[in-house]
Amino acid sequence: MELNDANLQTLTEFLRKTLDPDPTVRRPAEKFLESVEGNQNYPLLLLTLLEKSQDTVIRVCAAVTFKNYIKRNWRIVEDEPNKISDPDRTAVKANIVNLMLSSPEQIQKQLSDAISIIGREDFPQKWPDLLTEMVARFRSGDFHIINGVLRTAHSLFKRYRHEFKSNELWSEIKLVLDTFALPLTELFKATIELCQTHATDVNALKVLFSSLTLIAKLFYSLNFQDLPEFFEDNMETWMTNFHGLLTLDNKLLQTDDEEEAGLLELLKSQICDNAALYAQKYDEEFQPYLPRFVTAIWNLLVSTGQEVKYDLLVSNAIQFLASVCERPHYKHLFEDQNTLTSICEKVIVPNMEFRSADEEAFEDNSEEYIRRDLEGSDIDTRRRAACDLVRGLCKFFEGPVTAIFSGYVNSMLSEYAKNPRENWKHKDAAIYLVTSLASKAQTQKHGITQANELVNLTEFFVNHILPDLKSPNVNEFPVLKADAIKYVMIFRSQLPKEQLLQAVPLLITHLQAESTVEHTYAAHALERLFTMRGPNNATLITAAEMAPFTEQLLNNLFKALAFPGSAENEYIMKAIMRSFSLLQESIVPYIPTLIGQLTHKLLQVSKNPSKPHFNHYLFESLCLSVRITCKANPTTVSSFEEALFPVFTEILQNDVQEFLPYVFQVMSLLLEIHSNSIPASYMALFPHLLQPVLWERTGNIPPLVRLLQAYLEKGGETIARSAADKIPGLLGVFQKLIASKANDHQGFYLLNSIIEHMPPESLTQYRKQIFILLFQRLQSSKTTKFIKSFLVFVNLYCVKYGAIALQEIFDSIQPKMFGMVLEKIVIPEVQKICAVGITKVLTECPAMMDTEYTKLWTPLLQALIGLFELPEDDSIPDDEHFIDIEDTPGYQTAFSQLAFAGKKEHDPIGDAVGNPKILLAQSLHKLSTACPGRVPSMLSTSLNAEALQFLQGYLQAATVQLV
Repeated sequence: MELNDANLQTLTEFLRKTLDPDPTVRRPAEKFLESVEGNQNYPLLLLTLLEKSQDTVIRVCAAVTFKNYIKRNWRIVEDEPNKISDPDRTAVKANIVNLMLSSPEQIQKQLSDAISIIGREDFPQKWPDLLTEMVARFRSGDFHIINGVLRTAHSLFKRYRHEFKSNELWSEIKLVLDTFALPLTELFKATIELCQTHATDVNALKVLFSSLTLIAKLFYSLNFQDLPEFFEDNMETWMTNFHGLLTLDNKLLQTDDEEEAGLLELLKSQICDNAALYAQKYDEEFQPYLPRFVTAIWNLLVSTGQEVKYDLLVSNAIQFLASVCERPHYKHLFEDQNTLTSICEKVIVPNMEFRSADEEAFEDNSEEYIRRDLEGSDIDTRRRAACDLVRGLCKFFEGPVTAIFSGYVNSMLSEYAKNPRENWKHKDAAIYLVTSLASKAQTQKHGITQANELVNLTEFFVNHILPDLKSPNVNEFPVLKADAIKYVMIFRSQLPKEQLLQAVPLLITHLQAESTVEHTYAAHALERLFTMRGPNNATLITAAEMAPFTEQLLNNLFKALAFPGSAENEYIMKAIMRSFSLLQESIVPYIPTLIGQLTHKLLQVSKNPSKPHFNHYLFESLCLSVRITCKANPTTVSSFEEALFPVFTEILQNDVQEFLPYVFQVMSLLLEIHSNSIPASYMALFPHLLQPVLWERTGNIPPLVRLLQAYLEKGGETIARSAADKIPGLLGVFQKLIASKANDHQGFYLLNSIIEHMPPESLTQYRKQIFILLFQRLQSSKTTKFIKSFLVFVNLYCVKYGAIALQEIFDSIQPKMFGMVLEKIVIPEVQKICAVGITKVLTECPAMMDTEYTKLWTPLLQALIGLFELPEDDSIPDDEHFIDIEDTPGYQTAFSQLAFAGKKEHDPIGDAVGNPKILLAQSLHKLSTACPGRVPSMLSTSLNAEALQFLQGYLQAATVQLV
């Protein structure tokens, strides 16, 4: 694509169409951009638009499109074509920093992200001058530019907070510190001086404080891995100024907004984080500064209001206290009973209260509320921080803290009892205190696994939780109902089974609650209870115990999906999946109705897939319906196909990328259920599955290979008969997969199925070429994984076509090739399926007995006996070529395995061979009768004594002898 006005104009028109709400306009525009993004100059056209376009909307749209393009294509993946040309890469790196710094903030943020994505791949080796170019801009004095640099540095360095230690990482951080630490410190001091100079100019202060917040974030990233010498030497400068900023209160920076945190709060929150980092990791060096930080942060906590805008600050400040109180060094700061009482009274209890803002979130922003409350998302809430502080204090002061809180719980509950309608928030706080204090150890799978003796959990359940669950009006006091449900879920491993069984029908009733949080919690609690295991590893709650409630459970779950806001509720969908899995054949009578509801839901969400988890559980539920029903009656598979195929066809025609891997898995499952023939409806689809475009997306590869394997297994004959012209296409797929280190094993799965299920004569003309491709790959890049797969294939070929055919095909490619393969590959690397193949090579291949290959006969037998007798080696060889298949950006192409579409492990040799050791003995016996005297003499001259002993054992077990 040329850099000219016509192309800029075309690009502008298509970008505008991608913003159109009408999918018939938007989709084709997105497809067009996708089709041209491989052209040279495409990124430069986007950069030109975002710099020069007169239309602000187009500029922002070009910036976002550019960032996403970089995210998808910048990384160079081994075995895959480079998606951005080298001249484009160079041009982008040469211009992007300047462009970013001169752009308005909205565009600056997108370009800053793009720089950090490029930096993640290219910095420092391929982009050595990035940092020096950025640091030079500090001198500009223009804070719009300086903040652009800081923002980019922050997105570039924040990965240091979660990377594993490695020499490579440390040398990169050292390089960054050498270039960046001093200028950053100078900038920090200069900015603080400017804050004093401009103390009365609110606009200047806003810019300066956003710089200080970014500087504080960079400080955190650069100090996270280890304490750098530079920062240790300059600790006085940083800590004194941080402390000064913590205690600063500039009236000009206070905001009236109750929701949104102001600059002052954001800066102080980050400083609390920085102090907590030093207190936890570098406590010796930080010791002199700690007392003044504890005092400043304590004062901050006591004087900060309950408004939402202070949430981040308060939770970070509490987290600081939590990290300090569990360190033995600082135990003395908290030992005094009065200190503990005042922490509990002034910090913990007030921050556990259910505020009106929480109530609003509960009612109007339930998704966010659930994410914070159930999943412990990254958004720190005051309640979560207060819980962490309780746990921290319990490390050394469990007795006194428990005593203080017992008093609180009792007084809160008695307040509630006086006037439940008015004082329900007291009970909410009491339940929250009980759950936070009682839960010493918690896991996702089992809930609470160790509990503190604050209350007797079972009695508390009977007296305070059960009454709320039993109340006839599920819509009254939804917050307390949600608390009660959460209590059952959290303490499920502590409560006796009879109480859980008592709770199940009550939870099923709560699925009908109008409150989104309440019916979501009910679904989640049921799902967790259904996964619990009893003493013999069966589910704790059985299908028989669920029998009285089955119909109501299924009805209420599907009805809950009809509530406003819950149409794609992943917790409900997961509960549907788990209920199917638990109830098994009890759901068969309901399937005709349920499958209709599931396919209708699938049709709706396929129009615009936005909830990956919901969609995953939806497909899992479809798989379960198919498996359970067809297990009872395999002929029902056709009624599933009638229900599902119209929706699947639509998904395939509209190329709904997110759903294709799932559709292929469900189709495999359906096809595998068929007895040995392939329905016409599948054959019609077969040619489409070989289209190269489907195989371009990594997420499609595993499920498509499995689907083709199902085709081959059920219809190898049919394909050879009615679609022989498609065999080259099938082998083309194998050729593409085998060339990639990441997907070569998938290529072998396909090849093995072709060899196993296709009639031999249909492959005659292709066989030699297959071997040649494999040898080319062996020469170009030989990985352990490839060799193992290659061995299995060679032995499968031998079992299927015979040892003579194997030896002949090798030697027809190159003389003496057979011996080279045996010596270099087979003997060093044998494994189980190989046992039968090797037995055949030893006993059914004349060339092994009287050519130059004979010298390999004994080592091969020795290797085979070794395979039978040696313990399996689970260690990983040092030179293993690990293939990391990164999560491809965005959820569109990553492959998600459906657990309930699981494929049976297939053994191509099957029952034909019961015991490979007996087979070896019988085959050797047969060989020795064909050439008497030869076998024993070969054994006695060169097989080691131990192997000989094992072999004698096999011969005895098979009741045969060698002649």
